[in-house]
Amino acid sequence: MWSDFFFLHVYYFSQFLSGNITFIAKVEAKDLLRKPNVKWFKGKWMDLASKAGKHLQLKESFERHTKVRLCFSFLRNGDGQDDAGELDFSGLLKRREIKPQEEEPEVDVWELLKNANPSEYEKIAFQYGITDLRGMLKRLKRMRREVKKSAAFAKGLDPAYQVDKGGKVRFMVELADPTVELKWYKNGQEIRPTCCIDLFAQVTPILYLNFIICLEDTNTYVGERVELSCEVSEDDANVKWFKNGVELTDEAKSRYRIKVEGKKHTLIIEEAAKNDSATYSVMTTGGQSEANLTKQISLALQDQTVRLGQEIHLKCEISENVEGKWYKNGQLIEASDRVKLYHKGRIHRFVIGSAAVDDEGEYMFVPDAYNINIPCKVHVVDPPKLHLDGLGEGNTVTVVAGSKLRLEIPITGEPTPKVTWSKGDKWITDSGRIRAETYPDSSCLVIDVAEREDSGPFRIALKNEAGEDTALINIKVVDVPDPPQAPDVTEVGEDWCVMTWEPPANDGGSPILGYFIERKKKQSSRWMRLNFELCKETTFEPKKMIEGVAYEVRVFAVNAIGISKPSMPSKSFVPLAVTSPPTLLAVDGVTDTTVTMKWRPPDHIGAAGLDGYVVEYCFEGTDEWIVANPELTDKTKFTISGLPTGSKILVRVKAVNAAGESEPRYHPGPILVKEVIEPPKIRLPRHLKQTYTRRVGETVNLVIPFQGKPRAKVSWQKNGSPIDKNQINIRNTENDTIIFIRKAERNHSGEYNMKVEVENLEDKATIDIQIVDRPGPPEVVTIEDVWGENVNLSWKPPKDDGNAAITGYTIQKADKKSMEWFTVMEHYHRTSATINELVIGNEYYFRIFSENICGLSEDATMTKESALIAKDGKVYKYPVYDDFDFSERPLFTQPLVNTFAVAGYNATLNCSVRGNPKPKITWLKNKVIIMNDPKYRMFSNQGVCTLEIRKPSPYDGGTYTCHAVNQLGEAEVDCKLEVKGKGLDFNFRFLYFLMYLLPQLKSASKKPLQ
Repeated sequence: MWSDFFFLHVYYFSQFLSGNITFIAKVEAKDLLRKPNVKWFKGKWMDLASKAGKHLQLKESFERHTKVRLCFSFLRNGDGQDDAGELDFSGLLKRREIKPQEEEPEVDVWELLKNANPSEYEKIAFQYGITDLRGMLKRLKRMRREVKKSAAFAKGLDPAYQVDKGGKVRFMVELADPTVELKWYKNGQEIRPTCCIDLFAQVTPILYLNFIICLEDTNTYVGERVELSCEVSEDDANVKWFKNGVELTDEAKSRYRIKVEGKKHTLIIEEAAKNDSATYSVMTTGGQSEANLTKQISLALQDQTVRLGQEIHLKCEISENVEGKWYKNGQLIEASDRVKLYHKGRIHRFVIGSAAVDDEGEYMFVPDAYNINIPCKVHVVDPPKLHLDGLGEGNTVTVVAGSKLRLEIPITGEPTPKVTWSKGDKWITDSGRIRAETYPDSSCLVIDVAEREDSGPFRIALKNEAGEDTALINIKVVDVPDPPQAPDVTEVGEDWCVMTWEPPANDGGSPILGYFIERKKKQSSRWMRLNFELCKETTFEPKKMIEGVAYEVRVFAVNAIGISKPSMPSKSFVPLAVTSPPTLLAVDGVTDTTVTMKWRPPDHIGAAGLDGYVVEYCFEGTDEWIVANPELTDKTKFTISGLPTGSKILVRVKAVNAAGESEPRYHPGPILVKEVIEPPKIRLPRHLKQTYTRRVGETVNLVIPFQGKPRAKVSWQKNGSPIDKNQINIRNTENDTIIFIRKAERNHSGEYNMKVEVENLEDKATIDIQIVDRPGPPEVVTIEDVWGENVNLSWKPPKDDGNAAITGYTIQKADKKSMEWFTVMEHYHRTSATINELVIGNEYYFRIFSENICGLSEDATMTKESALIAKDGKVYKYPVYDDFDFSERPLFTQPLVNTFAVAGYNATLNCSVRGNPKPKITWLKNKVIIMNDPKYRMFSNQGVCTLEIRKPSPYDGGTYTCHAVNQLGEAEVDCKLEVKGKGLDFNFRFLYFLMYLLPQLKSASKKPLQ
């Protein structure tokens, strides 16, 4: 019976080695009350459940929508013939030689099965390799039911006849060809006519009829009237009715009535009973027609679709008043407070007051008296709904740019609604940077790396068969603000400036909280933060800048997300301040039409320098100041001309630089425009009142101021004679005279006389100039006496003292063997000396230098004889030593050490090496020789080798090697240099502060701020 449920059978497969084989069998499960037990067999008897493992897997699944149970059998990577077979066991048999056999004639298996005893079916199937024996037997059964037709007989004998003992029976056949000879047989023996047996033949014309309307399958309830009708092609046709192959007769006691109306033939069953369910057929000379009469016990349940929370009401009407059971998904349902079961007469009702999602499934009613089930499907639906309670006001979700957004929206609905996301006209798929992920109870919008362009409304839509729901979710991507525009410096002071800027065009989606300001020197790359608390305004006044140094400033905007990128630097500016007023403003001279003023430069000029002066005057009694010099004068003296004689004027002077004009310096009183005679007077500087000394080759430049008006006359003499202007330059002005000697010689020494004359008045001054040079060496040096460890020397002063007094002598000694000179006395004033603590056995020479204010003499005078320090009583024989071999191959006594450096700050690598001859040092970076690179400086002093790297960058990091080589060999050491950028970690910055910045800050704290 189980083969009736298989509608997809397993057939023969052929597969190559190492391939996978999958067998699938489908079982119709809608009429089953419980889960079927499925077994897989190989051949006839081998249960494959015992072989499940690595190569063989058995699985089952249930398709809910089709009510089909799938059974799978997998054979994985078979590497031999052990998995092969149909109904035989060829894969388990040992290999043997195949003996040739004679070919057997083909056998018709169908004929064997037709004629065989049912107990021999399995033996025949095994012998001839039949795999679907059940299917063949079922087909064989249908073949036996068909009425055999013979070409000779138009109508044959009935399958069976029933007659009472002693009664009469009549056998009748109809021949298709009346000329054919006919014989009768009983139990294989021919029957001859006797007194009891009559044989006769009657030739009648045979009319072949066709069915115009055939029988149709019919369903009916027990006790109802049933009519099976057909229509043939001719009236009054000979038609016979059969039930399951047994002829039906229209007898008085029979429950069946046959009604004929012309061509229409009808079989009537007045009150259908359970045993009336069968196959009914009608037969004529032209063929037969069949129909199945099925007993319909009840009215079928109707599939229902209800909304969540509504009532589920299933009603079933049975043909009889019988009990029954309700099932859901194959599980028996019991009545409860929630589930109500009603039975009244032929009607059975199933009621659930409020439908839940779990109530969805397959329901069926099974009457107790019948082996049938009445199924239906209940589909519980719920309109989709979005739950947005967790979102902010206006369904707004804020995310920081660059971060990942995973927005999960809870959803409900039955069946599970279809979710779609979109932004504008663009649909969002389940892949990409912006994607939608859908789960049974929620949907997620995922943005991997949020960008500002992602801001805007996103639309989510839910839809199922119960309805739809939509919502707009506003995604707000916030980011740090855009950088402001480059600031403008509107005003500059001595150490301050005033800067302004405009807010950034885009605040990043979050209000601007304030600004940070940084400045740097124009030639530097290091920016310094000026404010540690946010500046709320768009103007700022940086202070404590160095006057005269070019600066640049920039601005950072700050919002709740973070700090923006810096703005473009401002145009460079230089903090400048006006100078202090000029000093010592005084009248230098007055004529009938001019007034000459003089002054001193300002005490404080500043980094902006001094461009010049402006001289202004006004007449006494007026407030109108007149500019005397339209163009700036860089001198500290100016003559105001074109003045009326006898008038009085007030004068003031201003210093001017790039920052503007200074405060004016006023002359204390009015000045009368009228010439006054001033007697001459020489104002000789204090250092010229004593001998003025200079060395040979130096420059002599003497400025001697004087007074005298009008038109003072200056004259010079040397040692009473006029000065040779070819050797000495004299330049005179109205207020001073200058004597200039470019390269002084000793003959320029002497007494210089200066005279200033104004009309009949005069003034004189004398200047003594001395040009000095190094002295000559002393005269003859003699050894006066030698005793013990002492030598007495004497000498005479030098002939040339260099035009300066001899201040001392320097005495040196030298061993006769080495002749290396060593100083034994310095600044010695006498002309004789005793040299002590000489080494016994050595022989010495001596020399002496003269010294004056210019230094030692260029040459020295040496003794002509040597002084031998002899030992009394025994002559010392000096031992003979072999020369020591100091040759040595290079050896590093101190290796290089792995070093960390800070980008922008010089770094040094040090090591020490020894060797003789002195080794040649070569530096390498990453095994490449460093040559002619201005970034590197190499030093070697007393065996200490140093490599200096100027302002390294991270690209200068690597492996550095110091290579030393001489004639005896070579050696090398290396180290790793890591250059950290500006983003130093906190520990390194703290160490740098302690080691480098803290000592500088301590020393700087002792100095005044600039």
